[in-house]
Amino acid sequence: MPSPEPQDLDTGTLALFVGFAAAESVQAVLAAAGFGDLRFSHGYVFQHLIDAEPTVGDLAAGLGMTQQGASKAVLELEGLGYVERVPDPRDARIRRVRLTGRGRAAIDAARTARAELEERLRQRCGTGALDAARTVLADLLDELGGTAAVRRRAVRPPR
Repeated sequence: MPSPEPQDLDTGTLALFVGFAAAESVQAVLAAAGFGDLRFSHGYVFQHLIDAEPTVGDLAAGLGMTQQGASKAVLELEGLGYVERVPDPRDARIRRVRLTGRGRAAIDAARTARAELEERLRQRCGTGALDAARTVLADLLDELGGTAAVRRRAVRPPR
């Protein structure tokens, strides 16, 4: 059987593989910037901390996982210095999870890496072709019901 060519793959698989390759590219830049201890899966947690300080229970619900799983993820990120647990300002018994300065710096580095990747792709493909590809991918995401999760910063990890 001959080796598959990317253009012969179905659209979903091809988009998934492009996403994996883009994520690996960003991960390499993050590692070079001193954030090599971050994993792709940490991004699912970070998205919930950009504009909010949820409890572990809220985080678990948003990620569609158990409270134990969310607590484990928070504990790991806390140990790496990216998040901290702080008392709720209205009820000190409640602990909220928030990004530290290092966590915000990692987000900034990832955003910069993605912008640089986008520019590299724009140089390779041309503005029109890249914009057309982005439009098709956004339309496909909408068709498959993923647009609302992106808008809410509530994309769940794959099962």
